[in-house]
Amino acid sequence: MKAAIIGGTGYTGSELLRLSVGHPELEVVVVTSRQAAGQGVAEWFPHLRGFVDLEFSASLPDALTDLDVVFFATPHGTAMHQVRPLLDAGVRVIDLSADFRLRNAAVFERWYGEPHAAPALLDEAVYGLPEVAARDLRDARLVACPGCYPTAVQLALLPLAESGWLGDQAIIADCKSGVSGAGRSATIPMLLAEATENVKAYSVGGHRHSAEIVQETSRHAGRATDVIFTPHLMPMARGIHATVYAQLTADAEDVQALFEQRYAATPFVDVLPAGSHPETRSVRGTNLCRLAVHRTSGQRVTVLSVIDNLVKGASGQAIQAMNLMFGLDEALGLDRPAAVP
Repeated sequence: MKAAIIGGTGYTGSELLRLSVGHPELEVVVVTSRQAAGQGVAEWFPHLRGFVDLEFSASLPDALTDLDVVFFATPHGTAMHQVRPLLDAGVRVIDLSADFRLRNAAVFERWYGEPHAAPALLDEAVYGLPEVAARDLRDARLVACPGCYPTAVQLALLPLAESGWLGDQAIIADCKSGVSGAGRSATIPMLLAEATENVKAYSVGGHRHSAEIVQETSRHAGRATDVIFTPHLMPMARGIHATVYAQLTADAEDVQALFEQRYAATPFVDVLPAGSHPETRSVRGTNLCRLAVHRTSGQRVTVLSVIDNLVKGASGQAIQAMNLMFGLDEALGLDRPAAVP
């Protein structure tokens, strides 16, 4: 499959390139960047020297029919202006931004501060969490790759929501992320001297991912859910740790068995033995989500969820979705252990 990456100088773009190197059915033939046009990809990403022999292009080629799939690794507000000509040309699109994650254009405008440029495509876009949407992805033309925090939280709640075992009390999602989640732009809070040896919460009054988490958790549960989501910045390059607290219904039984059964056939969700405590470094550089379920007291449950925010939380999940779109084994090119230490 011939692929293009739009916006290739950020972390998600570099991860798409890194993962494509080991994918036997995927060839990235174009990587765009206006600021880096004419420069070699390896100049920006020295770790790809000898693996990716491409230069950044200012734009896509005129012959769009030579492409099978285009990945948008761009900031929010870009893909929604550019996807229509690609779809009309028969190119399939996977957007790693939030442009097509929210189903309601008014909700998008409230959280992202601008009207949606392609509201007619919101109903068509498949929300690409493969553990839920595998069948829909097979026929999808446009895929919205889930956000990193929403991926970790949804996978922690999915078995409970689908089974009807989520109680009525508010769900608490206490989440920590490495600094790469903020992107590659130079900002003072992301400087080493600012971020190291420090932990802080942010966007407590409302984070953009809250709407996505509530939308999808409610969809899985078949009813409205209340989620209190608080993100924290951690002094590490990559990784997300989500500690999710929920009330169970009175008829909830063996939650460990529920999780093991729900994810038994999913290659990238690993339910750890009862009493475990997953670590972010155990998934670094992988497309894995590792979960541990703790029934703490009575009708309370605590689910621990760890992912690599740049892989299962972004680029790896995009390739997993692409595999399903093109009828491939969903684990193709992604089945690898973590780099530890």
